[in-house]
Amino acid sequence: MDERTKRALWLIAGGVVVVALVHSHHITSSEIILFCVIVPSIILHEVSHGVVARAFGDDTAARAGRLTLNPLVHIDPVGTLIVPALLALGGFGMIGWAKPVPVNPARLRSPRNQGVLVSLAGPAVNAALAGIFAVIFVKFVRAGVLSTGNFSVGAQIIFYASLVNVGLFAFNMVPLPPLDGSVLFERLLPARYWPTYLRYRQYTMPILVGLVMLNFIFHPGPLTWLFERLYNWWYSVLGV
Repeated sequence: MDERTKRALWLIAGGVVVVALVHSHHITSSEIILFCVIVPSIILHEVSHGVVARAFGDDTAARAGRLTLNPLVHIDPVGTLIVPALLALGGFGMIGWAKPVPVNPARLRSPRNQGVLVSLAGPAVNAALAGIFAVIFVKFVRAGVLSTGNFSVGAQIIFYASLVNVGLFAFNMVPLPPLDGSVLFERLLPARYWPTYLRYRQYTMPILVGLVMLNFIFHPGPLTWLFERLYNWWYSVLGV
């Protein structure tokens, strides 16, 4: 079975799961819209890493066929389908990820400096998308929503696109590997501390997973508490 067929089967399986969730009332129409906004936002985030890397001399992502907006190429069976479905079934909302776009820093013309720009490209795209959709919502959508109280499908798409991307920006800028924000800390870290840092770097992923899991144990958890304040601020920016 070739890779394209596998991706297609996973996509079909994901569609079946979504239909089953809707039928069993474990997922709402708003959550479906939210999912449809999250997926392209994550894909644009990942593709941007590869595009900037290619501009700086690393064509690893291009040769791997990953500089495409085709969602089938970026699907991670666990992170894109299984985890969001299980969380929705459990009533925990949705969180997920796509396959990281491959980047080889050694192929960059200036690995230490350009590597920072490659890593920050993803959050920068999310920040730009958040701003663009915020302007569209404020200028063209908000008045109708406030006057009628009707959040149409189009209004929800624009609203969630702005909200999701500001959340992706903030989450990915957390300075813990493997999140993109860690590159700023690593770039500023003096060389003499690198051996010690590398010994402890392997434990940062469990810390990150632990923070996420705490949100399922405690309501609200630490990340939920922080993101509620972020979103409340963004609601005020959007004027809703």
